[in-house]
Amino acid sequence: MSPRARPRRAPRTDRATRRAAPGADAADAPRHPQTQQRRQRGTPMSNNPADSARPTVAWIGLGIMGSPMSENLIKAGYEVTGYTLEPDKLERLAAAGGTAAGSIAEAVREADVVITMVPASPHVEAIAYGPDGILENAKAGALLIDMSSITPQTSVDLAAAAKDKGIRVLDAPVSGGEAGAIEAVLSIMVGGEQADFDEAEPIFEALGRTIVLCGPHGSGQTVKAANQLIVAVNIQACAEAVVFLEKSGVDLRAALDVLNGGLAGSTVLTRKKDNFLNRDFKPGFRIDLHHKDMGIVTDAARNVGAALPVGGMVAQLVASLRAQGDGGLDHSALLRSVERLSGAQV
Repeated sequence: MSPRARPRRAPRTDRATRRAAPGADAADAPRHPQTQQRRQRGTPMSNNPADSARPTVAWIGLGIMGSPMSENLIKAGYEVTGYTLEPDKLERLAAAGGTAAGSIAEAVREADVVITMVPASPHVEAIAYGPDGILENAKAGALLIDMSSITPQTSVDLAAAAKDKGIRVLDAPVSGGEAGAIEAVLSIMVGGEQADFDEAEPIFEALGRTIVLCGPHGSGQTVKAANQLIVAVNIQACAEAVVFLEKSGVDLRAALDVLNGGLAGSTVLTRKKDNFLNRDFKPGFRIDLHHKDMGIVTDAARNVGAALPVGGMVAQLVASLRAQGDGGLDHSALLRSVERLSGAQV
């Protein structure tokens, strides 16, 4: 199946002012023509028949990413019932206009679409399988969209098991971090059937900006693994540049500004520049999770015979940082590892 690229969208004033990524001009970003026909996000739900025609959504997993993503669906007019283990996250969902469920079964029973956003493959398997899981309790014909970052094989296996229950599946991991989730500018890489992708596209449009069907089941996770490889290497390169610049006596803020305006510029540098400058490593995406993702990409690459010489080295640096007790920090904390290697006490 060939990748489906999205056309450029016409600019929208509300998104340009409220959802632009830091340092980016939202008017230059890809938009979908249908966006201008959709109800503006954040406005009250109307009695328009089109609103009631939207599918009902169950959302499982309301963490750093899941909470703002589910809230963006509510703002777009979707009826969202959520379940997660943390009571405060359920209270947050209810305050945003959603419905808190007491179990996975309760959340998914009447849902047309079930969306999951949990940390890793074992968590997806725990919520999907078993008598209290999604597959035993969702109705036949429901569409299950797993937006977690997991192994491609886990996604393939889930799709096969769900098919036996009459449930359709898309794997749809995302990139963009917490800021991208809040601003609804995520990149969404999807694996599955074209018809299911087409059905889910309006939901994806409420969550992200770049939305692409990458191929059959598991393809979204394969592309996400490549994404995490690129991000980790990019953060490591930025961290090394920061230490080099500081030790050379350069004005770091000025240097990062000019670097980001040239070929060295990147979304990583745009998003993480303040983390580097302020040594603020409050987690947007934790080292623990990136360690998991580097394991996914190195294993997948080994299985297909792809050499990752730089990726393998960065995977070891991520693992080392985690072993030093920094696993709960943002992945921009790779800077701490470079500082230690350069003789600093951090």
